[in-house]
Amino acid sequence: MSRARFIVRGIVQGVNFRAMAAQEGRRLGLTGRVWNRSDAAVGVVAEGPDDALAAFEHWLWRGPRAAEVDAVERADAAGDQRYATFDVSWGPAD
Repeated sequence: MSRARFIVRGIVQGVNFRAMAAQEGRRLGLTGRVWNRSDAAVGVVAEGPDDALAAFEHWLWRGPRAAEVDAVERADAAGDQRYATFDVSWGPAD
């Protein structure tokens, strides 16, 4: 089990990014949270197998059709599984 935190920059708010990211995370068997940041980016924390996290990161670079992703920053973190599902959140992950 691995955990990664992502910051997605570009036109990523108001384009259904959070809902679609959560849906893609669940499809890949990941757990975590996704939220809008105050700097117009989207924050994500995702947990799961390394190959699923890599596929999810690849998706984050594309996002939904209306998104224009300029950058995806990734920071890996260790720890036990913290989340039971993949949800849209109104604030940063704990």
